[in-house]
Amino acid sequence: MQYSKKIKPQETVRHIVSWLKDYCENSKMKGFVIGVSGGIDSAVTSTLCALTDLPVLCLNMPIHQQSDQYQRSTEHIEWLKANHRNVEGLTVDLSSVFDVFSASVGDCKRSDEQRLLALANTRSRLRMTTLYQFAQENSFLVVGTGNKVEDFGIGFFTKYGDGGVDLSPIADLMKSEVYDLGQFLMVSSNIINARPTDGLWDDDRSDEDQIGATYDQMEWAMEYLANNSSESDYTKTQLNVLQIFKSFNKKNSHKIIPIPVCQIPYSLRLSKE
Repeated sequence: MQYSKKIKPQETVRHIVSWLKDYCENSKMKGFVIGVSGGIDSAVTSTLCALTDLPVLCLNMPIHQQSDQYQRSTEHIEWLKANHRNVEGLTVDLSSVFDVFSASVGDCKRSDEQRLLALANTRSRLRMTTLYQFAQENSFLVVGTGNKVEDFGIGFFTKYGDGGVDLSPIADLMKSEVYDLGQFLMVSSNIINARPTDGLWDDDRSDEDQIGATYDQMEWAMEYLANNSSESDYTKTQLNVLQIFKSFNKKNSHKIIPIPVCQIPYSLRLSKE
């Protein structure tokens, strides 16, 4: 990952922390709950929440998790707790819940890619449900961990899973900018150097394996399209990257745009006599 050097880390951290604190207080809520996965996005976001000095509950929610992912998550939560008295951590193992659900909808081991993808998204939705359980119990807000290229570029998140949140503090930052903040906040090098993964599969596939391109390439494509540049001067590889971005953006537009509402014309409403 190439770091962006496009933001001022100290000022950006101060701005996000202030925004988080103001939003929470204006919402009349008491603090934050966040799922910590062992990846850079949740590590940075949870650290920003901790800096508000408001109560923060970090949940580690393994579902047959790869051991390295689980270990990074556990270590990050312990690091936060050691440095911030307002942080608490809890592990909620959802493996058995997932197994019961999988069994109830049929055999999850058959080689049906769509079914496997649906079950991968179910893992994310189970975590969302768990986050909201603790949020409501404690009058906390559920904090999202999505970055700009995922949330608004290629829609690389689960609808009503990790996309189901109350607020999104890093959703206007590119992935490379999140890494910038991670370095500034002294997030563990184990997290910074780890391959980005959504942790929704039984194997070790990364985000970039699933996308078919790197985050740097997706950022380039997103910025290129925003600037309406001409495609005539680009290489075959760059054109392929643009195609990947456009394909994801179109396929996942139902996640990126607000839920459509069918507006009823005034002419169809009965007038009050």
